Amino acid sequence: MDPHSHHQVGRSWETIITALERGGYGPGKGNGTPESWQRYLCPVHEGDGRHHTPSLGVRYDPRQAKTIVRCFSGTRCDDEQVLSRIGLRVRDMFDRLPERTQGFARQPSAGGRPARPAGQVASPVERAILGARFPIPAKRDLGAQTGRPEVVDSYIYRWPNGRVEGAVHRVHTPHENGHAKSFWQARWTGTEWEKGGFAPLPWKLADIREALDTGREIFVVEGEKDAQRARQAGLIATCNAMGAGKWTPEHAKWLRGAARVVVVADRDQPGYRHADKVAASLAGRVGEIRVLQARGGKDLADHFDAGYDLPDLEPVPFLDRHYRQLTPHHSPERSFRRPDRTRTR
Repeated sequence: MDPHSHHQVGRSWETIITALERGGYGPGKGNGTPESWQRYLCPVHEGDGRHHTPSLGVRYDPRQAKTIVRCFSGTRCDDEQVLSRIGLRVRDMFDRLPERTQGFARQPSAGGRPARPAGQVASPVERAILGARFPIPAKRDLGAQTGRPEVVDSYIYRWPNGRVEGAVHRVHTPHENGHAKSFWQARWTGTEWEKGGFAPLPWKLADIREALDTGREIFVVEGEKDAQRARQAGLIATCNAMGAGKWTPEHAKWLRGAARVVVVADRDQPGYRHADKVAASLAGRVGEIRVLQARGGKDLADHFDAGYDLPDLEPVPFLDRHYRQLTPHHSPERSFRRPDRTRTR
């Protein structure tokens, strides 16, 4: 909808309509007259990338020189929250308020973070996180420690020729109500192990080379445990050492030329941000990128434990669509290749 249609409107109308449409919550539905209600998707409760009947009303009131924003759904989302989701503030509803000055600090949004400048649209990963409405994580009370830390698994990282580079050790420390999980790294000097980080190699490089040679899909998950579960299902899977946020362009270069990469995001804020980082590093380097998540539970292991199979993985709203659009030659109807479950190494 053209924000200038039928009537002369003020700055507030153009600012709000532009932010909504750039954010993907439009185009507006209505008679095209700014003084009548135009319907948009509500950024608070309809911003999850799924189909909704638009419930956010936007109308310009020339008498007040103001644009009215109102959620007509049963949730009655707060105006300030709605505006915050598209990077605006309540003052942006008015035409004649003075412009922001450098002498005043920017007020925080409803989520406690500084609001974005007017008209600046949230990134796909921010929209995905907002739409998911992840609960605030609570630290689990494990009680008192009841035993000594124990290394329960070690993951060896090798160069393509098989030479050992380093290892990640998974440690469980028993407590009254479960165990605390931790990790530590060591690098191989050629004669001994030294505690500390090592070169940024993806795990199971030999498998990645096989996928590049045969055109098989590569699954990138958040940790070695999920990669092991994927391998048990007959998939080619990899990850980086030390979990979320540690993926780098140096990891990505080893996947250059892959036909298809499926990034499986953990269902939490760090997981979404990690998946976005991985996918962004692969854009332009691989043939097709998907960003999916477990249907049941937090990660791929939970997904399989809940009885789901590979085709049951769900697209991460906003992120999956964003990275598919960066791959102009992908086939929207293409399904997962069935893995050869008899394959062993």
